[in-house]
Amino acid sequence: MRELKLLGICGSLRRQSTNAGLLRAAIAELPEGVSMEIADLSAVPFYNADLTEKPPAVERLLAQMGAADALVLACPEYNYSLAPALKNALDWASREPDSALLAGKAAAILGAGGGMGTSRAQYHLRQVCVFLNLHLLNKPEVFANAFAGGFDADGNLTDAKLIQQVAAQMQALAVWTRKLRG
Repeated sequence: MRELKLLGICGSLRRQSTNAGLLRAAIAELPEGVSMEIADLSAVPFYNADLTEKPPAVERLLAQMGAADALVLACPEYNYSLAPALKNALDWASREPDSALLAGKAAAILGAGGGMGTSRAQYHLRQVCVFLNLHLLNKPEVFANAFAGGFDADGNLTDAKLIQQVAAQMQALAVWTRKLRG
């Protein structure tokens, strides 16, 4: 069985982001035969149709998306919705001919935020993913409260129950991706 390649995309650009911490935890909990890298969105400019050439950071991101079998979207919640950096990454990818980098690709969403753990933002992101024809994993969902003591000062996930939820989601994403790939 061929190794699955996942791409983690974090909507938060903050160094000590708990959402980046969820992606690091996901890497630590990947099942055998699965690898994941995390995209760097820090230099990706806002999508602008007037740009005639894609900036190097965008080219890198699109190449990573193209090489990935599935996406893991770490979704912070800003004002009850998804973070602009994450939406922007998806907007850039959606402009490729026939949405070839996204259409039909498996994806999972997780997020760390306030009391409801980014649930509102995740549901907005699901709407975006429907349009992009990403095939989202429905269960298990990961909604982490970033302020309840489950993360250390560097944004690393420390809560054993949440780590188990992330591990279960990564296992389910691997199964889902292989099923979609046939």
